[in-house]
Amino acid sequence: MHTILQPEGWAKPVGYANGVAARGQLIFIGGQVGWTGQGKFETDDFVGQVRQTLANIVAVLAEAGAKPEHITSMTWYFTDKAEYLANLKGIGEAYREVIGRHFPAMAAMQVIALVEDRAKVEIQATAVIPD
Repeated sequence: MHTILQPEGWAKPVGYANGVAARGQLIFIGGQVGWTGQGKFETDDFVGQVRQTLANIVAVLAEAGAKPEHITSMTWYFTDKAEYLANLKGIGEAYREVIGRHFPAMAAMQVIALVEDRAKVEIQATAVIPD
């Protein structure tokens, strides 16, 4: 569906792609946080917020008739790098549970704060539905 861009001789990345080539209808998903569709946080657990954030992305994708495998790029913002690193196993489990074994191009970074004070993570995504 999409072409993973993996330069010859580069080490294969784990959990993301270095690049993705795609053609079709573009879907741009604004930053999603770990609250429900009604704007309520149900947990302060980092992995729980990641799971809800990913579920929110899937819900927005569905509105365009897209699926998780159409995601080409994700940018992750989190407020605590140490908490992110300490929860990598749980994050991976939540990711595979919600998104599956599809790994788009990704970037992740720690930020000072997110607009929603209770949010620990925010994810922005781009998807392409093939022609």
